[in-house]
Amino acid sequence: MGKKEGGEGEESSSTTTTLPLFESKTARFRGVYRVFASTIFVGACLIWVYRLINIPKAGERGRWAWIGMLMAEFLFGLYWIITQSVRWSVTYRQPLKNRLSQRYEEKLPGVDVFICTADPKMEPPSLVINTVLSVLSCNFPSEKLSVYLSDDGGSQFTFYALLEASRFSKYWIPFCKKFKVEPRAPEVYFTLHSDVNDTKYGPEWFDTKKLYEEMKNRIDSVVESGKIPEETRNQHKGFSEWNLKVAKNDHHSIMQIITDGRDTNAVDNDGCRLPTIVYMSREKRPQQPHNFKAGAMNALLRVSSEISNAPFILNLDCDMYANNADAIREALCFFLDEKTGHETAYVQHPQFYNNLTKNDIYGNACFVTNAVELAGLGGYGAALYCGTGCFHRRECLCGKKYSKGYTEKWNIDGQNSTIDKSIQELEESTKPLIDCSYEKGSQWGKEMGLIYGCPVEDIVTGLAIQCRGWKSVYYNPERPSFVGVAPNTLEIALVQQKRWSEGMFQIFFSEYCPFIYGHGKIHFGAQMGYCLYLLWAPVSFPTLYYALVPPLCLLHGIPLFPKVSSLWFLAFAYVFVAKNAYSMVEFVMCGGTLKAWWNLQRMWLIRRITSYFFAFFDTIKRQLGLSETHFALTDKVVTDDVLKRYEQEVLEFGSSSIMYTVMATSALLNLVSLVLGTKRVVMDLELKALDQFISQVILCGILVLINIPVYEALFLRSDKGHIPSSVMYKSVFVLTLACLMPI
Repeated sequence: MGKKEGGEGEESSSTTTTLPLFESKTARFRGVYRVFASTIFVGACLIWVYRLINIPKAGERGRWAWIGMLMAEFLFGLYWIITQSVRWSVTYRQPLKNRLSQRYEEKLPGVDVFICTADPKMEPPSLVINTVLSVLSCNFPSEKLSVYLSDDGGSQFTFYALLEASRFSKYWIPFCKKFKVEPRAPEVYFTLHSDVNDTKYGPEWFDTKKLYEEMKNRIDSVVESGKIPEETRNQHKGFSEWNLKVAKNDHHSIMQIITDGRDTNAVDNDGCRLPTIVYMSREKRPQQPHNFKAGAMNALLRVSSEISNAPFILNLDCDMYANNADAIREALCFFLDEKTGHETAYVQHPQFYNNLTKNDIYGNACFVTNAVELAGLGGYGAALYCGTGCFHRRECLCGKKYSKGYTEKWNIDGQNSTIDKSIQELEESTKPLIDCSYEKGSQWGKEMGLIYGCPVEDIVTGLAIQCRGWKSVYYNPERPSFVGVAPNTLEIALVQQKRWSEGMFQIFFSEYCPFIYGHGKIHFGAQMGYCLYLLWAPVSFPTLYYALVPPLCLLHGIPLFPKVSSLWFLAFAYVFVAKNAYSMVEFVMCGGTLKAWWNLQRMWLIRRITSYFFAFFDTIKRQLGLSETHFALTDKVVTDDVLKRYEQEVLEFGSSSIMYTVMATSALLNLVSLVLGTKRVVMDLELKALDQFISQVILCGILVLINIPVYEALFLRSDKGHIPSSVMYKSVFVLTLACLMPI
């Protein structure tokens, strides 16, 4: 069993021991793993020594290829050392929500929920309201819960959908609490529970499902028609906001309080108070920077401080519904613990997805990342802020620095001074807070709120908070607290990875580089752990080199690895076999399948030679002032045929992306090299070739196996998801040039 730690403390005014609100356990078998990791390190050192003492002399064939192999293997080894930094500190935390209820039930703090959406076409309103409804119905006092929807698309259809959801919530909230429904996103719940035969439960289930389907059909019909019916527009004053010009990137500030949680008459069908529901669309003008999601979050911070001003904030992406009704209570255990709670700035949950295939064709599940890597950073008190599924202390998010004398003020009565203001007064007073000009000359985006200027503003914001002295908690519950939608085409997955890797590499070059900004402020292991992600982009180079140069050298008859009969071969063989065997076992122990592990190896190869490779150059261009930061929104809508292929675990290509050209060229090169290399080793029956080139043949063979879906998409498939002929022609042309190049 792991070692318990943290959470314990004593009341200062009593001799009675105050029980902790959470428990911590360190990972098991740390010592065994460290011994194993040490053997890998020794093997890597032997590989470096072999490369150094066997560099071909000037003028010999393959000298520069050999030097390139040395550099690639050194970078691989260095990156592997960085990965170990998070494994030394893996810590698992478990909240004790029953103790929280016993101690704070009558004085639980308020919680504001921020949900961001940006495009009603890529993020359908019916998807957005499922996230809204899932948090509205959480097991938490409704009068202390407020839900804010930021709509950067300025869409009247999103507003209409939220209005419909607020009406349906009067039925959905009591239904969920009465029957302890899980999960509480109606679309997911009714899909998972399609047949209810309980005579007491059944009638209400059918009635609630009917109400939901009617609401969903109304929303979808209005969106499809492209027009809000006049009768509906007359039912709520909010639609008058769209009487003026409202375009996605050009519109005025829109603020609508749909449900006022202060109103004792705003109740559900059981007579219980409803949570506050607010719609916000900040002003946008074509010539004014709006800073994407970070700008939306900062606008929400200002607006919510005037309406509900809850001391704790949960932020969610619009597709990330609450999957655990007790998620809020569990997170508060970390904030309200008497011993360490006052040090905690935020509590980050891992990202899970409900649309993964059995063997996770696109490697979205992140089994090891969630179970090991992020838990390791959390062990240093430096959990990554991932942009969704995160609970924040409002003060920390607004720029407050931690000091040893800090005391929490969440339980002070009269904290919110808006009790006497009407809805109209609040709406009018908060509109200026979301105007384009409000942040000019202020510290918003610098010292206050989320930090601007980076595509992964969440990561850099989390680092900045930690460098102000705060700790952060990573919590990976048995039942996922928040569940979203993963990319289900290869192009969307690669574009998303490119945006992430580009943004994280920008951080490494910025003033927020962990080794500079975090020096003396966060643990050195945490600095290394951050770089595990910040250096995704440059790791593309050794990977691309290994995927291209060994097969090219095999074609030209240049050996790059020690002979099988040499003792040096053992170092290469041990590192390769041991590292991959451990990776496979760890992956399966974390919940994956062997085929999913194999799919992940394919995705790591594809990501590194495409997404990360192009992200590197885009980052360099930005550093040189040759390009600007762009935000690529992930599409949540796919056609039926694409969805069918995804469910069948068939890779979806279907476009002429330049990333596919690189991927196809690499795949074809390894196929050609395997055929000719095998001919050299087997057909010619050269024992010398067998001894010298078998390693390169095996490497090509592994890469060919990984790329089998690519060959199918190039030559065998005829569906719309195949690789276009134009990509194949370009790849063959590039391959021909590469084969003619001298090495």
